Amino acid sequence: MNKPTDPAYHWNGADLDLDAYLARIGFDGERAPTLATLRRLVYLHTTTVPFENLEIILGRSIPLDLETLQDKMIRRRRGGYCYENVGLFAAALERLGFGVTGLSGRVTMGVAEGLRPATHALLRVTTNDDDRIWLVDVGFGSGPLEPYELTESAGEFALGQWRFRLERRTGELGVDVWVLHQFGRDGWIDRYTFTTEPQYRIDYQVGNHFVSTSPRSPFTTRPFIQRFLPDVHYVIDGTTLITERPDGSGDTRELEPAELPKVLAEVFDIDLDEADADTLTEARWLTH
Repeated sequence: MNKPTDPAYHWNGADLDLDAYLARIGFDGERAPTLATLRRLVYLHTTTVPFENLEIILGRSIPLDLETLQDKMIRRRRGGYCYENVGLFAAALERLGFGVTGLSGRVTMGVAEGLRPATHALLRVTTNDDDRIWLVDVGFGSGPLEPYELTESAGEFALGQWRFRLERRTGELGVDVWVLHQFGRDGWIDRYTFTTEPQYRIDYQVGNHFVSTSPRSPFTTRPFIQRFLPDVHYVIDGTTLITERPDGSGDTRELEPAELPKVLAEVFDIDLDEADADTLTEARWLTH
């Protein structure tokens, strides 16, 4: 089958300011589509660019065009959630010559009952020097810090100090459904399921609309910010600051709304201007 030529199938890598992106994440290695380069890019992006939904809480939309993503996440040094992180990262990988295909995941973590829509974006990636297929998840907010192999034999694996487990199940109509588990303060939990059905930018726009506007979306009701590092995972959920460690230990602290901008700057490397800081600390979500 010939490779699609419609630009909607691709990630606009030619329009990316690659130098600026690599400087943003601190990458100065070989610009080649190798496994070593992929591992370094995933590590640096995941530990440098925070997960955040603040634009929604500040009353703004979440465009996914590459120019907006570059302005926000590179020039203004902000973060983003899965669709934003994946859109920027996919453009960089495509520009560097990697094989890149979008996938969609269905988050199961924290779901007591019912079924969530498939609104998590991740990537299937191939390299020029390795025949294996890799899964890259730079947009979940809690790693992994490296690509992980798409294989039934993966079982339990550690990426840095953090532990994961990949399992293949059979879903509706006999379709393969992959499940990523992670170890944390509640022990082993299902994180999300995904299939290998390709997803394109237009598919992500549909999911992004739901996530950024629906009252059923967890990201429209309160700030949710994450910073994932080799030895610690920081989360702001509303006004709760959560600290998690690879061994499952952690602690929580309630913040005063006025503390949020300072904590965002010091812990999450997110600097809001005065107007946005005032809007955040006085927003309607605080009364919900």
